[in-house]
Amino acid sequence: MPSAPGPPGPHCYWSSGPFPSCWGPPSVALPGAAISGQEATGSAWSQRWGLSEGKLAPKPGPFTLQLQPLPLQGRLPGLRVRCIFLAWLGIFAGSWLVYEHYSSYSERCRGHVCQVVICDQYRKGIISGSVCQDLCELHMVEWRTCLSAAPAQQVYSGLWRDKDVTIKCGIEETLNSKARSDAAPRRELVLFDKPTRGTSIKEFREMTLSFLKANLGDLPSLPALVGQVLLMADFNKDNRVSLAEAKSVWALLQRNEFLLLLSLQEKEHASRLLGYCGDLYLTEGVPHGAWHAAALPPLLRPLLPPALQGALQQWLGPAWPWRAKIAIGLLEFVEELFHGSYGTFYMCETTLANVGYTATYDFKMADLQQVAPEAAVRRFLRGRRCEDSADCTYGRDCRAPCDRLMRQCKGDLIQPNLAKVCALLRGYLLPGAPADLREELGTQLRTCTTLSGLASQVEAHHSLVLSHLKTLLWKKISNTKYS
Repeated sequence: MPSAPGPPGPHCYWSSGPFPSCWGPPSVALPGAAISGQEATGSAWSQRWGLSEGKLAPKPGPFTLQLQPLPLQGRLPGLRVRCIFLAWLGIFAGSWLVYEHYSSYSERCRGHVCQVVICDQYRKGIISGSVCQDLCELHMVEWRTCLSAAPAQQVYSGLWRDKDVTIKCGIEETLNSKARSDAAPRRELVLFDKPTRGTSIKEFREMTLSFLKANLGDLPSLPALVGQVLLMADFNKDNRVSLAEAKSVWALLQRNEFLLLLSLQEKEHASRLLGYCGDLYLTEGVPHGAWHAAALPPLLRPLLPPALQGALQQWLGPAWPWRAKIAIGLLEFVEELFHGSYGTFYMCETTLANVGYTATYDFKMADLQQVAPEAAVRRFLRGRRCEDSADCTYGRDCRAPCDRLMRQCKGDLIQPNLAKVCALLRGYLLPGAPADLREELGTQLRTCTTLSGLASQVEAHHSLVLSHLKTLLWKKISNTKYS
């Protein structure tokens, strides 16, 4: 006998959630259970199935299908895919950063190219110099860490005769977009083309004097500087200047930093020149930076915001009294550049990267590449067409006003050296300054930054403001271990 059909099963559907909603007909009763008439009414139905609360999912009942959440293992594949994707993304980003760093490094750091070219010219007898034999024959010049900021100017720390040195060499003629086999001969023709064979020592002296007048101005002290050039050219002290010696010194004079080193050799805060070969030259060892570059990997430095770099500079840099001593040296250097023996010089890139110091915290200018003679700046500005002052900028921040009516650059700079240095010192000295000094120091630095580059104002206020600042700082650290 066939069994009686059971009650109809529940009806289910999927809504937006992960689990189905199910219900059965209210008129069907389970065996052994009875439904009263009140339960069969609409209100009882709503209360039983949760419709009065605006829910589609029923309350648990005899025909409600209860589904449990998927176990953790069911969600692992999706989580694992996301983790693998993020890991590969991190590997790709890291590989790209490493590639960018080392491709940039290979472009910037080509000391081996510089040495090969210089030694090739030396062996051919085209150039000469006091370190040529040690560099090319005895191999006593050791190239260490690359410090180059651009391919055209190679800068390395090194060791020469048990002394820490900085090696500098320009190789722009050999670094063209396509490496050609005639790079070295082309360098010979372009860079070492003067003086020509047959030039007398008198003609070479006059040629050097004319060059210095064009770059430093017509100064009465220039004949003495010419004498220094000739004395340096005769490195072997045989009382004669050979053609190779003359070509080497002439090539060196084309290097802006070498010309400034020569002009500032008697100054305390410029690096001392030790020797040369062709246009490669050696100076005293690299001074410490304003904050130690080795404290952070080179790969991370471009990724840090300036505010964080400033905080690290304060944390990793010298204590405040040492910073005050370094600042005094920087102010003295500004004083040396202002109406020195060989004219006035402008600092055209005023950054902490150029603020160096020795082991005893005496200031040393780390890089003179962006220090320019006044005559060179005025020659650049003279008759230059402009729309605004941005068109009248020499280097990075040697800016002159633009005459909107004449549409030509004016001759005086907007800011003198001292105003730019004071703006730099506000961020260098005020953080961590003693409480009894901070207000007065801040006031003097603000006053200093308002100095104008007009010649009349510079003459009237430059020395006075600079003297007040040096006195204020020196009084705070004098008669202490920091002095």
